[in-house]
Amino acid sequence: MQKTLILLLLSTLGWTIANGQSLPDSTSRKIDALFKKWDDPNKPGCVVGIIRNDSLIYSKGYGLANVEQHIPNAPKSIYYMCSVSKQFTGYAIALLVQQGKVKLDANIHTYLPWMGNLGSTVTVRNLLNHTSGIRDDINLSEITGLPITGMLTQDLAVQLLKKQRSLNFAPGEKFSYSNSNYVLLAEIVKMVSGQPFRAFADEQIFKPLGMVSSHFVDDPDEVIADRAPSYTPNDKRVFKNSLQNVYTMGDGGLFTNIIDMARWVMNYYSPTNQKVISQMTEQGILNSGKSIKYAFGISIEESRGWKQYMHNGGLAGYRTIIAVYPELKTGFLIFCNSGEGDAIGKVNQLAALFIPNKKTAVTPALPAPVKRDSSLALVKNETVAKQLTGSYYADNGYHINISLIRGKLWVNEQMMLARDSGNNYSLLNNAAVKYTFSKVKGALNLSLMSPVLDKPMLLEKIQPVAAGNKELAAYAGSYNSPELDYSFRLVVKNGLLYLINRHFAEIKAELQGKDRLVTEDDGLKHFKAFRNEKGTLLGFELNNGEMMHLRFYKTDRP
Repeated sequence: MQKTLILLLLSTLGWTIANGQSLPDSTSRKIDALFKKWDDPNKPGCVVGIIRNDSLIYSKGYGLANVEQHIPNAPKSIYYMCSVSKQFTGYAIALLVQQGKVKLDANIHTYLPWMGNLGSTVTVRNLLNHTSGIRDDINLSEITGLPITGMLTQDLAVQLLKKQRSLNFAPGEKFSYSNSNYVLLAEIVKMVSGQPFRAFADEQIFKPLGMVSSHFVDDPDEVIADRAPSYTPNDKRVFKNSLQNVYTMGDGGLFTNIIDMARWVMNYYSPTNQKVISQMTEQGILNSGKSIKYAFGISIEESRGWKQYMHNGGLAGYRTIIAVYPELKTGFLIFCNSGEGDAIGKVNQLAALFIPNKKTAVTPALPAPVKRDSSLALVKNETVAKQLTGSYYADNGYHINISLIRGKLWVNEQMMLARDSGNNYSLLNNAAVKYTFSKVKGALNLSLMSPVLDKPMLLEKIQPVAAGNKELAAYAGSYNSPELDYSFRLVVKNGLLYLINRHFAEIKAELQGKDRLVTEDDGLKHFKAFRNEKGTLLGFELNNGEMMHLRFYKTDRP
């Protein structure tokens, strides 16, 4: 079956050998239709590349690379690659492993002795697979604020990471994407090779592959010829300049074009170093033994029944993606500077024009999900149901509200719950999402299980607290994080609590129970109090999404 499909693909693309770079007009028109939205001579847009065997069989620009100068997008236009850069860092580490200079399971302190004690051993492999638990440097910089230059540089990111003394989770426990991992990997390359990361990439990667227009850049002031700036539309669909304010390396930092990246695509299936490619495309494994899709800066996916190496990126108005089908020696590139390019969706549509679907003939259609009648959501005992209502918070700040409306239990007043058995419920319109209520030490908890979660999420029911000025005064004061060298204050005004820091005058903060603090700022959304054995408030941990266990100590305790 696979041989037949490959032959079908070869016959479909056979004209590429005879006709060089040309595509049949019918195929070109289909590609143009996909990118019609960005084919505007007065607006930013995208560049597209299709690679087959050892040729860039199609490359075209849509819209403008530079709106101010009215320069059209073209295959030579230099784009910032955002997180697509990470695979080059993974390749660099794999090279050093092959050279015997780096060991994947070595403690990162072996190569970065200046890193602080994180409380657990983090390995080079943890960094590569995003299983380290190290906090994201971009998120940290958003909390502390950027310097007067407004730029997050490599040096600033390293200074932030040097101060870290705790992790979001135990290394190897789970996959959690963090740009810090690849910032540190670039530093490992620098320390081990004795060369700046840019110089190593130029000498060991770009030059051997003939990528003459590619460089890692960490200087915001560097002049880059043929650069395509990025833009984003406002509410009135008028495009504005979108400032790239991150100039770190390893996690990003690569400037290149379609022509050079075509050579990189070919290196996946016709490699200059097979051992390095084999190493960097090994999927990560968690402590549990579960395999994850992420390898060394590239995700190993399945698309249309074939193996696919894929990574996308986004920063400011840039949207980038690479998708390689190594078994078919085919790849697709889309780089956009319009702030709205649906690169992921478009790359799948583009692939559909060229890649046969291996599963079409052999995979039966899945039956439509059974729609459950809303009568299943009617509660039989309202007294019991009322006990389940209220606000529930997870440790990471995820929040749901259970309410009783017209004899039915609702999640956030949007989705009905159906009772399966006992205290076990599921969403009426999605039985795979399950809610189990239980009492732990007298408190009502909720366990949430969903297909998108690796393990159940535990949420605690929070009892409302009537807090006046006297109760709120116990929380007022100054709080400092040694890991960020950053402080904020909590103040009481007119019976309300406010958080004040150097970024803004004040934001409203509300107590949820006596130990959770929720604010109106997305970066400082959810705090959890920590206390000593006597119950004295010692400070708050910022537990907000993937940002976990970042402690702010109360500096003016009695």
